[in-house]
Amino acid sequence: MKKVKIVLEVTLDKHQGVENIRWKSDDPPSAGKFEDAKGFFLSLFDKAQLETMKIDLWIKTMEIGEMDRMVYYTLKSLAETYYKATKNNKLANDIARFSQYFGEEAGIVPPVK
Repeated sequence: MKKVKIVLEVTLDKHQGVENIRWKSDDPPSAGKFEDAKGFFLSLFDKAQLETMKIDLWIKTMEIGEMDRMVYYTLKSLAETYYKATKNNKLANDIARFSQYFGEEAGIVPPVK
C-alpha cells in the first residue's frame, strides 16, 4: 500500500486575510516541492455525518476573473468526477451544461452554437 501526503500551507496577515497559499504532494506535479496557488476548494465527505466539510480559501489579490476561472474549471471537473464515480450520465451532463453556462456568462468560453 502506498501513502501520499498532501500539504497545504496558508500564510495569514495580522487581520487573518490570506496572504499566500502553497501546496505540495509526494507525487507529481509538485513531487515534494512547494507550489504557489491563488486559491483552493477542499471538500471532505464525513462518513459519520454523511455531509461535506469544506474549506474555501483564496489570496487577497486574486482577481474576480481568476475566481471565475477557478469556479468554471472546478464545475467542469466536477461533472467529469461525478460521471466517473456514478456513471449517471444525465446528472453529469446537467452539471456540464451548467458549467458551460457559467463559463459563457463569465466570459471564459464562447457560447455554444
